[in-house]
Amino acid sequence: MPSPLLRLLLRRFSLLLAAYVLLRVGFYAANRSVFAGASAGETAWAFWHGFRFDLSALLLLNAPFVLLSFVPAFGRGWQRTLRGVFLVLNAPGLALNIIDSQYFKFIGRRTSDELFTITGDIERQAGQLVGHYWLLLLPFAVLFGLLWYFYPMPDFRRPAPRRRLTLPGFAVGLLEIGLVAALAVLGIRGGLQLKPLRTGHAFVQTPPALGHLALNSTFTFLKSTISYLDHNGKPVLERSTYFATDGALERALQRRPVLPRATPRRDNVVILLVESFASEYNGIENGGQKSYTPFFDSLATRGLLFREHYANGRRSIEALPAVLAGLPGLMEGSFITSNFQTDELHGLGELLGRAGYSTSVFHGAENGTMGFNTFAGKAGMQRYYGLSEYPGGKSSPDFDGHWGIFDEPYLQYFARQLGQQKQPFFSTVFTLTSHEPFPVPAQYQGRFAPGELPIHASIGYTDFALRRFFQAAAKQPWYANTLFVLLADHTSQSLRPDYQNLLGFYKTPLLLFHPGQPLPPADVHRITQQADVPATVLDYLGMPAGPAELLPFGYSVFDAQAPGRALFLSGGAHYLVHHDYVTELTADNQVRLYPYRTHALPAAPATNVPTATRQAYAAELRACVQFFTNGLLDNRLYPTRLPTLGAAQTARH
Repeated sequence: MPSPLLRLLLRRFSLLLAAYVLLRVGFYAANRSVFAGASAGETAWAFWHGFRFDLSALLLLNAPFVLLSFVPAFGRGWQRTLRGVFLVLNAPGLALNIIDSQYFKFIGRRTSDELFTITGDIERQAGQLVGHYWLLLLPFAVLFGLLWYFYPMPDFRRPAPRRRLTLPGFAVGLLEIGLVAALAVLGIRGGLQLKPLRTGHAFVQTPPALGHLALNSTFTFLKSTISYLDHNGKPVLERSTYFATDGALERALQRRPVLPRATPRRDNVVILLVESFASEYNGIENGGQKSYTPFFDSLATRGLLFREHYANGRRSIEALPAVLAGLPGLMEGSFITSNFQTDELHGLGELLGRAGYSTSVFHGAENGTMGFNTFAGKAGMQRYYGLSEYPGGKSSPDFDGHWGIFDEPYLQYFARQLGQQKQPFFSTVFTLTSHEPFPVPAQYQGRFAPGELPIHASIGYTDFALRRFFQAAAKQPWYANTLFVLLADHTSQSLRPDYQNLLGFYKTPLLLFHPGQPLPPADVHRITQQADVPATVLDYLGMPAGPAELLPFGYSVFDAQAPGRALFLSGGAHYLVHHDYVTELTADNQVRLYPYRTHALPAAPATNVPTATRQAYAAELRACVQFFTNGLLDNRLYPTRLPTLGAAQTARH
């Protein structure tokens, strides 16, 4: 029969497991649209599957409590101290899971180690986030109170069990402790399988989105934090061995160099990276339905709007490496905050700088936010303009009180600064107003349609700021000689059910616009991604680029021979989007193919995919994953010797 100490420990652990069931119910209720494609049985299985992750996380989090629970003391003082340890250890876990019920809406995954990698940004925004989401304190207080109230205590009215130090009793006690220790290790590992339980193991069920439900935020945070502590804050990548030779890898990779043009251009290039500017909010991509972006809709009719475009990540910090260097976010952590940030990387700023371009990045937030300033330098950008460079900085009336400068005045400032750049120039601006808490300047309150989500009015304001920017830019002498690339960093709040699926959560617009001349022909219905921008810009300018300068993940949108594709990581699985199928590579190396429809992914994979197609897409996705992971681990994203394009690759006209 278990000892009184062990019985108390089991009862207390059962209370924690019950609390995590309630947390999972709350997470499901807050994000029900994400799991709309799952049946009741599949959802119930996700809850059951979640016990494995709960047990692992709780054992890891409560290791000190488990150890102290075997101190053979039943007095009030010690038991109350033990309850205090229990509550202190588990309060952060409760908070993480409750916060994630809302934070998940923005990043599309459970919280990981970003609390460490962007600590400064979190500290700066802590006050306004608490003010905006103070209601989350209520479920935390209720659940914390329930843990305190129902925490099992010994019956102090009965005499404490007598502690006789006999050899048999001592042996039994040691055996019991050893058994608990073994079971705890087994629980933390998640079973007897070869490798310990990982986040990706949650996504082996169908539909994969249920993996987010099976997980808990304590597990994802602790697992990523262990990597953080073991590797000085750097996420760990697992080496891939899908292809034994470099030749086989290159053949599956489907690399496409950028070929020279007979008549290269020296046009300016301006990239407008617009915060949270998801396709869901515009009218032109949605059959004229309610639009919060009238200016963007009108501008899109004058340029090339790529209608099958997807972001490479769900966070702002993942957008800049993709857009400026063609590096998609194919690992759980961000490249900018990883130990791989010192790897060799050739960004657009470097490549265009070599060709005589003046290069710059503008972001109206505090200098250092998300490491954008350091990455701008990594990408070869010669100058970075942040909040410190803006006239007045935080003291400016244009400061929004949260992140930085409101979009309208900042884009006007950007237009003026471009007029001072030496031509040809390449410049990128990253807007910020359409970010939580979605402010609108006081003078424009009520001007923009409020919509049904907090972000809608803010998107309307940002669209207005873009209109004012183009009006100001049109008066500048450089305007007619400039290629504009407008795209979003990621999606945000969603209202429309047809966007509430895996693909919909990555669906953003890509617009190329040139006011002075027609753009080269392109298929606007090809699959495109953020990582296509470097190849597209170089191709438009007629600047050749091979493996020594350009990563193989993206293609030029003007390359008619390239099939077009998009890559991203979600829920521990890698995805490859093509015009006919979306290929999923799960954490346990299973391949599933889903029929492709614009911003729509069915819950169940296709069963009648041609064998040749399945094999080709599986090989291509595995090649991209292996090139990415091993390239970062070995610092070999580029060949050591610079190959030439070859005489056979002639200039295009």
